[in-house]
Amino acid sequence: MEEVFNENYSNIYDLINKDKDYQKETNYINELIQNHRKNAKSILDLGCGTGIHDELLYDKGYEMCGVDMSPKMLQIAKKRIRSRGKKIDLVCSDITKLDLNKKYDVVISLFHVMSYQNNNEKILKAFSTAKKHLKANGIFIFDFWYGPGVISDKPFTRIKRVENENIKCLRLSESTMCSETNCVDVSFEMYVSSKTNDSKVDITKETHRMRYFFDPELKLISDLSEFKLMKRYKWLTFDKPDFSTWNAVWILENK
Repeated sequence: MEEVFNENYSNIYDLINKDKDYQKETNYINELIQNHRKNAKSILDLGCGTGIHDELLYDKGYEMCGVDMSPKMLQIAKKRIRSRGKKIDLVCSDITKLDLNKKYDVVISLFHVMSYQNNNEKILKAFSTAKKHLKANGIFIFDFWYGPGVISDKPFTRIKRVENENIKCLRLSESTMCSETNCVDVSFEMYVSSKTNDSKVDITKETHRMRYFFDPELKLISDLSEFKLMKRYKWLTFDKPDFSTWNAVWILENK
């Protein structure tokens, strides 16, 4: 697979996701933490992107460390966070190779980062990273593409248009499912034009391979990684996932 979240995509990432309710998601994650590890003080975020979740969790009083493999995403995060005088550690690393020699009360991984770990070797290494950085009885919270929902409501071609005061962006996404790997190849084409010169259009293409998981295989991966399953929910709810669920969240305890 080609590199994903290259510089061009990273530059428009926050614009593409401007309708994402980061505050609602942060409140939800905070509630999960308070329900399961009320005295938690430190959080490691695997796959932090431009660091918006990290900043909002920092505002709730947590010590934060964000990790991402995209230098450009982290550059955007650092510029915004430092301009606001906040102290958040940011580390550039592949999460499957991370070793900070430090342990946290909570490890989180949001916006389907675990689904980017699209083969058994990657997902096992990512779980190993989470375990290595958790204190005893710490918790690992992650969301992912939920297999029953993906199979029941198959992905389709989507078009998204967004703009700000400077640029207009159109993103076309087309998906191809692979039954042998439980993966979906999502091919993005992004067309970005300046509002002052719309005759010039920058085109970026990326393919993101996303794995969808079923409960039995994810339970096996958790057991092999010596985690205990605490809770499983539909994302942003406290209901159990079902065939209408595309995005699920699991909470694991470090045994």
